[in-house]
Amino acid sequence: MAENASSYTRATVNSVPLKIRVMCQIVKFASYLTRRSDGTVNRRLSKWLERRALPNEKPAHGVYTRDIVIDNVTGVWLRLFVPVEATGEKIPVVVYFHGGGFCALSAADVVYDVFCRRLARRSGVLVASVDYRLAPEHKYPAAYEDCFAALAWLRSNSGVNHLPAQADLSRCFLMGDSAGGNIVHHVGCRVAEGKEDLRPVRVLGHVLIQPYFGGEERTAAEVNLKEAPLITVENSDWYWRAFLPEGANKDHPAANVVGSNCRDISGLAVPPSLVVIGGLDILQDWQSRYAEYLRKMGKDVEVLWYDNAVHAFHAFPGFDLAKKFLDDVDGFIHRTLAKVS
Repeated sequence: MAENASSYTRATVNSVPLKIRVMCQIVKFASYLTRRSDGTVNRRLSKWLERRALPNEKPAHGVYTRDIVIDNVTGVWLRLFVPVEATGEKIPVVVYFHGGGFCALSAADVVYDVFCRRLARRSGVLVASVDYRLAPEHKYPAAYEDCFAALAWLRSNSGVNHLPAQADLSRCFLMGDSAGGNIVHHVGCRVAEGKEDLRPVRVLGHVLIQPYFGGEERTAAEVNLKEAPLITVENSDWYWRAFLPEGANKDHPAANVVGSNCRDISGLAVPPSLVVIGGLDILQDWQSRYAEYLRKMGKDVEVLWYDNAVHAFHAFPGFDLAKKFLDDVDGFIHRTLAKVS
C-alpha cells in the first residue's frame, strides 16, 4: 500500500467520538507529565497515574486471569486470560505485547486487561500478555529479549505446569499494538530463524496493531497529522531516544525496518501477518511501508485500514471500531487456523 495523502482529508479528528478525543488528551497529558527533559521517566508518578487491574481467578465476563512471574532476575511476568467456555477443549494461544513506546504502560493496565479479556472471549483463545522491562532504564534490546524469553518460558516445564490443560502451544499467534507491534516483528523474525528450539510452540501468525516503526525521514502523515489524537511527532521522537542505543538515530534497524539498514527476511519462514493501520495515526505511512516490505520479501500479509482510527483505537471499548476490529482479528485467526488444520 502506497502512502495516500487523500486519507488525511477523508479522516478528520471530529469524526472521532468526543469521549475518545477527551481520553486521548488525558493520556497525552499524563505522558507529558511523566517524561523528564533529561530523558528519564518519573516512575513514581507514572505508576500513580496508571490505572491497574488486579488478576482475578474468579471468572468475569467469561474469562479468568492469573499473573505468573517467569523470570525472578528480570522481574518479567505475564498475565493469562483463560475463557471458561473453552474448558475441556484445546484452544489457540495468543502471546500479547502491550504498547507504550517501550517506555510506558503494563500488562496490568486496565485498558489491556479489558482488551485481552475481550479478545480471549471473542476468539476463544488463551491470551498470555507479557509485562516486559521498560526504557529508558532498560534500553534496546531488553524488550525483545524479555518477550522472546516469554515464548521460551511457555515451552519450559515451568510454563507447561502453569498453563491450563487446554492451551495448544502448536497453534500460537504473536500480537501487539504500537511498540508491541514492533516487538511482534522482531521477535517473530527471531522465532522464524529457528536457531532456538521452541517446540512445541509453533507460531502460525502475526498481528501487528498500528506498529511503532519510524525513521529520520518525516513522512506525509507525520507532517499533516502532527497533532493527531494520542501520539504526536514530539512524544514519538522522545520515546525512540529513550529506547534506542546511545548515539543511535531513528534509522536504527529496531525502528526503521524498511530503510537501507533493513533486514532481508526473504529466506525466513515468517508466518502470515495482519497489519492494522488507522487513518488518524501519524505512524500510518511507516506501517504501510512495512506491509509493502513484507510483500516484497515474499510474505503473506493482509492489511486492515480504518479511516477514522486513532492510535490505539482498539483499546477504547466505547469506540465502535474496536468491536469491528475484534471481529476482523477473529476472522484472521480462524482463517489462518483453517489453512493449517
